[in-house]
Amino acid sequence: METPTFAPLPETVVVQLNAVRTATISYQLAKRGLGNTFMAGLAPLRPDLRLCGRAVTLRYIPVRADLLKDKKEDTNAQRQVIESIGAGEVLVIDARGTTASATIGNILTTRVQARGAAGIVSDGCFRDSPAIAAMDFPTYARGRHAAMNSTALLPADINLPVGCGGVAVIPGDVIVGDAEGVIVIPYEIVEEVAADAAEQEQVEDFILEKVRGGASTIGLYPPNENVRAEFRRLSE
Repeated sequence: METPTFAPLPETVVVQLNAVRTATISYQLAKRGLGNTFMAGLAPLRPDLRLCGRAVTLRYIPVRADLLKDKKEDTNAQRQVIESIGAGEVLVIDARGTTASATIGNILTTRVQARGAAGIVSDGCFRDSPAIAAMDFPTYARGRHAAMNSTALLPADINLPVGCGGVAVIPGDVIVGDAEGVIVIPYEIVEEVAADAAEQEQVEDFILEKVRGGASTIGLYPPNENVRAEFRRLSE
């Protein structure tokens, strides 16, 4: 079974999302009633790299011997998703937050990278993490573990809604990662969120310079209408 290929994000949106903080995106999503979008407990193996792409999901269940023994490579959900992930997509792994084994290692991560994917996000562990951390490839995980996934996990489903880091992820959602962590944006609102986040950071940079110059934050942050008018005037 092959995973569907999602339409790539417009380049302007990618540029905007790669230039803004996940904290800014979080604020924009909260304004739209989406408060639980940042994945808790996940950290980047390469904090210097940015992540942006559409989600392809893999769900693990707890391992059980009678289910594991008959699994073959051509029917293994993990191998299927790895061999079908497309350019610019992000492999999002739902491991139920377990740290009892790894979810993926460096050879399969290298294959995901070779297929042109944008990165990997797992709420479990990475195996061979020093080798993965040396790759020029954005990866996020809850931890590190030397044991194979079959020690505690069984790959079950591809491209179903999952939970990762306590956040709902629907296949095709937009995944953005920075040094702070990973956030999820519903695809339907990604263009407006990206544009508003870019504008918000411009205003906040303006405010930050004022604070560095000794200005009080009262009336300045959050900006009142006088501050916004001054920003607009100086931006013209």
